[in-house]
Amino acid sequence: MRQKIPQVYAVGQYISMSADKARRVIDQIRGRSYEETLMILELMPYRACYPIFKLVYSAAANATHNMGFNQASLVISKAEVNEATTWKKLKPRARGRSYPIRRPTCHIRIVLLDIEYEYEDDLYLYEEKTFSLKKS
Repeated sequence: MRQKIPQVYAVGQYISMSADKARRVIDQIRGRSYEETLMILELMPYRACYPIFKLVYSAAANATHNMGFNQASLVISKAEVNEATTWKKLKPRARGRSYPIRRPTCHIRIVLLDIEYEYEDDLYLYEEKTFSLKKS
């Protein structure tokens, strides 16, 4: 019988930034360990790093509190950014005209796996799936 691989995740919805700008940061952390991810996010100069840092930290807190995982053995297995609704406003301009302002938002989802979790049947499949996600 196949066991389900336990995954822990955190979701941030309606984060006020473009999905493309958030993807630029997410692509750098996908497949990396938890400690390495926190270091990368603290040192990167982009505005998208702070909400992603909060989500990774929250997902790790969920992993330790809900599942009892060790933070040193956590790996980011999946990180995805989807576009959300766009806030639309009108800004007054000269001569009684208006100018549309569009504020894009996005949904970010971070999924963590514990690489030291014990399995009976799917250990080989689990290790193969986890380490194939790392960038070369």
